[in-house]
Amino acid sequence: MRRQRQAKIVATLGPASASRQMIQALFEAGADVFRFNFSHGTHADHQARYQIVREVEREVGRPIAVLADLQGPKLRIGQFADGKVTLLQGQTFTLDRDATPGDGSRVCLPHPELFEAIAAGQSLLLDDGKLRLQVEYSDGARIRTRVVNAGVLSDRKGVNVPDAVLPIPALTEKDRRDLAFALDMGADWIALSFVQRPEDVFEARGLIGNRAAVLSKLEKPAALDRLDEIVQASDAIMVARGDLGVELPPERVPGTQKRILRTCRQHGKPIVIATQMLESMITAPVPTRAEVSDVASAIYDGSDAVMLSAESANGSYPLQAVTMMDRVIAEVERDPLYRNMIDAQHEVPQPNRSDAICSALRDVAGIVGATTTVTYTSSGHTSLRAARERPMAPILSITPQLATARRLALVWGVHSTISDQIHNESEMVSAACQTALKEGFAKKGDQIAITAGMPFGQPGSTNLLRLAEVWG
Repeated sequence: MRRQRQAKIVATLGPASASRQMIQALFEAGADVFRFNFSHGTHADHQARYQIVREVEREVGRPIAVLADLQGPKLRIGQFADGKVTLLQGQTFTLDRDATPGDGSRVCLPHPELFEAIAAGQSLLLDDGKLRLQVEYSDGARIRTRVVNAGVLSDRKGVNVPDAVLPIPALTEKDRRDLAFALDMGADWIALSFVQRPEDVFEARGLIGNRAAVLSKLEKPAALDRLDEIVQASDAIMVARGDLGVELPPERVPGTQKRILRTCRQHGKPIVIATQMLESMITAPVPTRAEVSDVASAIYDGSDAVMLSAESANGSYPLQAVTMMDRVIAEVERDPLYRNMIDAQHEVPQPNRSDAICSALRDVAGIVGATTTVTYTSSGHTSLRAARERPMAPILSITPQLATARRLALVWGVHSTISDQIHNESEMVSAACQTALKEGFAKKGDQIAITAGMPFGQPGSTNLLRLAEVWG
């Protein structure tokens, strides 16, 4: 099954998409990656859905990626004696370490590390930014604030701290348990929530090793101060606009998204744009025009993938949401302006052998009118560098590693296939031609451009470029 588009779709699984019938329908409608959200559901729920995804993968004969999204260190207040309180503008409100149920003047904040990080003049955002508190002082046991934006505050609402780098671990104890389970289950990508610094990525990678690729979710302003380092340390990036949109002023989110996207393109790291892309389709069978424009803008900007969250996990129209996203991507990519914009954003190749070869691959394929660019890869490196170039011709990736093929399902323009290990250039050309024919990327007499690394099977050794005519 070949997608008639280059950008990919990530669909979150949940109660609305737990059945074999729905998961297969979502894949056939366009989902390339399935996200398992470990903020919700049990391990048994995730295991059951994982087994279904792998059954669908075997049936359709195409690699499918599984993304395990860890909850991360989500900060929450405690409980109130009456379940909720109303805070008035200008009143004082205290957060403390006393576990006693709160009232209209105070509530417990069960995160001791926060008390040392907070300083006077900083802001606390509660309930996804609906309420804003201005910090007046913190003495290590209490944080006294003044209410700036009033409203109703209820039990266990989230707390965002936009003005500070918090000394909290990137992985909570829950995350560590979920990570061990996700790796044993067979997840291809691990998403780290609330990444603030590259050290957060290094910590996770030390636990993950080579068992999965690491995707860093950028949802805190502090991460922007070390953006280049975080991108370089990660295998992929997600612009998680939910919490990011809470902690940043809304008008800054679009520009920040573009900055992150440009940095990922420079380093050749896949980027996923997420959160509220087709939000209204949780309850409606069609999206708003603004939502369609949002998805389209992400594609025009060159994103590798766009993601559905609640729309496919617990919405009323999961299949329609995936179908709509597929239609929007395909429509954008048919627009001549899209190609003009992609070419205008083309990054200068980095001074290394892989980028030199893949840049030449893009140019040569365009000159001779190659119907596809074929990449032989063991680790996925060659296909990733080819995708960075955003060639006109689709990228047919051939690998002997199933894990590599699955991970590449997230990457722009890459159609992954599995093959036996090749041993010489003659076998490479033959396998490339036959695979291009079989997968529908070429017909007899077409030109294809091939790149690989020699010796074959050695990761990161891209050094060969070859043109070939397909024979039937």
